[in-house]
Amino acid sequence: MIRMHKAIREAVISGLKTSLYLASIMVPVSFGVAILKWSGILTWISRFLAPIMKLLGLPGEAAIVIVSAMALNVYSAVAVMETLALSIREITILGIMSVSAHNLFIESAVMKKTGSSASKMIILRIVSGIVLAAIFNYLLPKAPISQLAVRQSAFNLAGFIPVFTEWAISTAKLLLKIVLLVLLIMVGQRLLDELGIIRFLSKLTGPLMKVFGLDKSASFLWLVVNTAGYAYGAGVIIDQVKSGRMKSQDADLFNHHAAVCHSLLEDTALLLAIGVSLFWLTIPRFLLAIAVVWLERLRRRLFKDSFRVGTA
Repeated sequence: MIRMHKAIREAVISGLKTSLYLASIMVPVSFGVAILKWSGILTWISRFLAPIMKLLGLPGEAAIVIVSAMALNVYSAVAVMETLALSIREITILGIMSVSAHNLFIESAVMKKTGSSASKMIILRIVSGIVLAAIFNYLLPKAPISQLAVRQSAFNLAGFIPVFTEWAISTAKLLLKIVLLVLLIMVGQRLLDELGIIRFLSKLTGPLMKVFGLDKSASFLWLVVNTAGYAYGAGVIIDQVKSGRMKSQDADLFNHHAAVCHSLLEDTALLLAIGVSLFWLTIPRFLLAIAVVWLERLRRRLFKDSFRVGTA
């Protein structure tokens, strides 16, 4: 019980620090978007990017969501989405793009340390996000025209006070959700680790790694990056490679999978909170991640000396 209390206390402290860090990023980003919306700059951006975004079934201003996700994280992307009047269809498309291509600079740096090419991982994640968004745009029912018209009208007529009030309320609600979510995740992860459940589950997921095209040594890492997130699990990943418990070739394959599909617990829960379907957040990413790994294995078999070149 003493160990449990210590683990919970450490998790709560860590969770609050993480929440404070996330808030320090999200509040300025979301407020900046609100100012862009009020000033009319967002209108100009949306008109400029509209032809490109239209191919993915999105309004031009949605580009800011994608840029925020790529530069920062899914939390900042959600913060921006909260400032825009988007249909659930558009939120779903943006959600899948955000979970596929987010926090590119930090996570790609970790991937490079574990044997992958950072530029290759960035390109893979951006392309994956675009491919999934294009598929979703084709499969999901179109939004009613009247709904799009309401967005444009509200965007043009809103003054500063209504925009600021709406931003403050939505941001406060979102921050509350995030604090609770981060605390639950951190406490749950610490308790599972303390009880040895994560390591036990990693043994159970060993056969699943074969389906994914990964070595069985990746099972524990797979659980870590899907419960704590890739950035949070960076230390564990780097340690596995440096200690020799995982070969660089296997780590690179794991990064191919994780580049497309990781943080299933955290990011999925966050987007579920704003209305995105669980099915669309998980199954397409699983299938694409499996396809990416097996294609990479095929590429290595056809070009046996390409691994060294690919990670230079």
